[in-house]
Amino acid sequence: MVELFWLLLPVAALSGWWIGRRGTGRHRANGGPLRQDYFQGLNYLLNEQPDKAIEVFTRMVQVDSDTVETHLALGNLFRRRGEVDRAIRIHQNLIARPTLSRDQRTYALLALGEDYLRAGLLDRAESLFQEVVDLNAHVEAALRSLLEIYQQEKEWDRAIDVAERLEARTGQLMRRQVAQFHCELAERERDRGEINNARQCLRRALKADPNCVRASVLVGELERSLGNHEGAVEALTRIVQQDAEFLPVVLDDLGESYAVLDAEDRFQRFLAAVPEQARGASVILRQTELVRKREGDEAAQRFLVETLRRHPSVRGLDQLIQFNLNADGDADSTELSVLHDLFSRLLQDKPMYACHQCGFSARALHWQCPGCRSWASIRPIRGVEGE
Repeated sequence: MVELFWLLLPVAALSGWWIGRRGTGRHRANGGPLRQDYFQGLNYLLNEQPDKAIEVFTRMVQVDSDTVETHLALGNLFRRRGEVDRAIRIHQNLIARPTLSRDQRTYALLALGEDYLRAGLLDRAESLFQEVVDLNAHVEAALRSLLEIYQQEKEWDRAIDVAERLEARTGQLMRRQVAQFHCELAERERDRGEINNARQCLRRALKADPNCVRASVLVGELERSLGNHEGAVEALTRIVQQDAEFLPVVLDDLGESYAVLDAEDRFQRFLAAVPEQARGASVILRQTELVRKREGDEAAQRFLVETLRRHPSVRGLDQLIQFNLNADGDADSTELSVLHDLFSRLLQDKPMYACHQCGFSARALHWQCPGCRSWASIRPIRGVEGE
């Protein structure tokens, strides 16, 4: 209700301005019907009766060159309230008026496009936004809406074109989004069996954004599927330079490729060279496993204890408990087993990734946030309970 009050204020102000401009001397002196309607609507608004206020303001305003802004405000208000049909009728009625100025008509076209977009009529919305762009007015708003449409329709080529036009027009860097769109195209081509096309899309993604982790992940997956494990290693190890915090995402695939190449020593050296600030629980546990294979359980336990002092984590502590469990069934072992079960349940319910834009969290990695729809904003959670 409070939000609606603030939304109605511009309508009331525009209506009052129009009455003051259009009112005759007799109306001003005697409080004519328009002035009475205006104050009645304002009274409804102040008494938190927004539906009655909207009815009054809609009835009192006739469409002419002086009331266009009021009708636009009413139409936008209806859209925000979810009454899209009423918004569409208002904006269609405006566009049909031959007396509109070029700027007024363009803005009404933009508003009607937003109505259609909200209603899910994407083809109609796209046509109107294209018309607005062609008229060279409100271009930025129209391009942003077109970008939203093409993402919903998964028309990634068109999304790339619009994003590049937006960057050229506004100076806002769109390379992150463009790289993600190329990755979407790459996945589509890969699923169709068009491997060369997929590779080309991924090269374009990395050209648009050299730090695109997703592109390197996809290159690694593609090369592994073709049996090119050396190429996969090259792609996946590149992630350390792009954004080392994403290394846990590919550790399993990377370990398997090193194992196929019979190069676990190289894997160990690679992990040891990971920057200290990026050495999370996944990297430490992988290093611990490699030490255990090469030197045994005691050496692995010593390595884990030393590392946990610098990088404490619940997952690391749980692994340490597992090292200390024995099969004798004594009291200490039973207590450790209980602790291990508790830690396992705690970790099972914890999200592993979170969006830095809206806070959405999940156990699976999404390249586009399901909450706020932003791209490449979800990252691994760090800290004692995360990485």
